[in-house]
Amino acid sequence: MSAQFEQEESVYAKLRLLMISRVMIVTFLLVITTFLKSQRSELLPELSLTFLYIIFALAYFFSTIYLLLPKIIKNFRANIYIQTIVDVILITGLVYVTGGIKSIYSVFYPLVIIYSILFLERGGGLIIASASSISYGLLLDLEYYGMIRPPYSKSVQDSELGPESVFFQIFIHILSFYIIALLASFVVEREKKARILLAEKETAFNQLDLLHRSIIQSVDTGILTINLQCKIKSFNRAAEQITGFTFAEVENRNIVEIFPGLAQIQETIKEEHKSSTINRYNMKFTNKGNVSLTLGCSVSTLKDNKGKRIGDIVIFQDLTSIIKMEQALDKSRKLAIIGEMAAGLAHEMRNPLASISGSIQILKKDLNLNNSDVRLMHIILRGKDQLENIIKDFLLLAKPKSENREIFFIKEIIEDVIESIHFVSDWNSDIEISLLLSDNLSILANRMEIKEVIWNLTLNAVQSMPDGGMLSIETKKVLSDDATKECLEIKLVDTGYGIDEKYFNKLFEPFFTTKEKGTGLGLAIVNRIVEAYNGTVKIENNSTKGTTCVVSLPLNK
Repeated sequence: MSAQFEQEESVYAKLRLLMISRVMIVTFLLVITTFLKSQRSELLPELSLTFLYIIFALAYFFSTIYLLLPKIIKNFRANIYIQTIVDVILITGLVYVTGGIKSIYSVFYPLVIIYSILFLERGGGLIIASASSISYGLLLDLEYYGMIRPPYSKSVQDSELGPESVFFQIFIHILSFYIIALLASFVVEREKKARILLAEKETAFNQLDLLHRSIIQSVDTGILTINLQCKIKSFNRAAEQITGFTFAEVENRNIVEIFPGLAQIQETIKEEHKSSTINRYNMKFTNKGNVSLTLGCSVSTLKDNKGKRIGDIVIFQDLTSIIKMEQALDKSRKLAIIGEMAAGLAHEMRNPLASISGSIQILKKDLNLNNSDVRLMHIILRGKDQLENIIKDFLLLAKPKSENREIFFIKEIIEDVIESIHFVSDWNSDIEISLLLSDNLSILANRMEIKEVIWNLTLNAVQSMPDGGMLSIETKKVLSDDATKECLEIKLVDTGYGIDEKYFNKLFEPFFTTKEKGTGLGLAIVNRIVEAYNGTVKIENNSTKGTTCVVSLPLNK
């Protein structure tokens, strides 16, 4: 319906333009006539002017009628036929009052024929050409035979014009009318076909352009194009999402301003004779939100339809999460290998250690030892206990026993750990502990594993504050990062000496430690246990002093 309405509006707009053109032509003739009269010209006698004014008045009158005609007669072609026939009659009258066979105003017939073809096509044009021929021929015949006489001209019989001249003039005009009709119709038809073909091409181009834009805008890969001056000329939706910049913000800016990592290829991009096709590589990038990302990029030459280079296409993806997954997978593989080794080592050590431990206990009971031997016996027993703890850590690192789960309050575990931590050798009486624990926050898990997690993290915090400080422990219920499930969050904040930035990537690696007496298994065990529950561990330095450790464990109900 909208397309049909637009088409009708276009047709009536052309019709209104025709009416305005007709009025302008009549007005122009009226001005010329008035000017000649004011100059007292002998070209037009007074009697002729009267009839001219009548013709002009009729033209204005019918032009007014034409404005109302579409409301009365809805058929468009009928409107055009009425106007053209009336115009032919008025032109015939104009020719009559301006000299008949000697009048120069017969030139207006072709105008009517041409515009009739524009609206009515070839068939309508030939009809109007026939009407013009009949009107003009009949006028000259009536004038020749003396049946009518122009207001100020001599009769044809009184003039020097013979019948051959009159016939020839009629023949020439009729021939010109039909030739004009045929030529104009040929031009109009060709123009119409060209317009239809152009519309089809435009439709096909628009569909292709829409498809192209839909593909470019729908892919999850960032795509941008630059010209030979390295100015950004296009920027798709994925590029906006990855970088945080809108197209309006980056348009016509140098690509290096947005992607500093591309500075290394800028010279290649600028040199028109070189190919800028570069294999995929990774690039560090900080987006508009100041978030550090790793982008996988590739640059390809952009050419026109003649094969001439006009710029470059830069394609990029956010690989940050993929790289993190690869790193986590690589770490898991390493942990799996270490776990297998630890399990085998613990198994091989456990039986001999049990035999040694039993034998020492029997010897201690049956032997009467002096003070020096008693001290040696205590050293042996302490060494035995250390070996047992290492074996226990190896077994936890190899495979946490998450299957023995029960529901318990996390507050009880934390309070138990805090009570025990006061008796370790690294405890300092200047350390203050602040607890902000939820009373009714419970979790389904292995009690000993969760206690091991809290114990290791608390012990690390205590060891980082040899001169005293503040340790805050808080528990609360939060949503996971993807807001799909509830989690238990355990946050430990200390005011110790913090962690060197260069060690952050190695914190959870087995056997990595910066302590003289450490085994490097504490945080590895914590990470292993938390991962077994599909949780997360995050450790970062505080803005002022110390570190913050946040453990997030899914709540199973």
